[in-house]
Amino acid sequence: MVADIPSPSWVPASCTLPSAEVPLRLAEFDQFFAASVLRWARPEPTVLELVLPQTAEAAGRDLAGRESDCCSFFGFSFEQPAAERVLMRISVPVERVEILDAVEEQVRAAHSAYGGGS
Repeated sequence: MVADIPSPSWVPASCTLPSAEVPLRLAEFDQFFAASVLRWARPEPTVLELVLPQTAEAAGRDLAGRESDCCSFFGFSFEQPAAERVLMRISVPVERVEILDAVEEQVRAAHSAYGGGS
């Protein structure tokens, strides 16, 4: 039953996504992180950078846009630092850094489950 699935620590109580949809969104993030993240870095406590293949940019933008709609404190930006690579930057205010910590842990877990690494 979907309602019995606990939310991970990065889903804040202030999230406006209907609770029945939270597990589906989390699964989307897991799939995206596992399939698209080539490597990641944490250049500062409030910023997580994900390096993606260029082919994953549209999916990343779509997911980021939908996440911004329900959790407006997330900041997402995209840039192309190298040919065929896209940098997806996720930022949060300092009072939400623990949520970004949990997102990074989800990236790590999803990525390592499929044989990756940072």
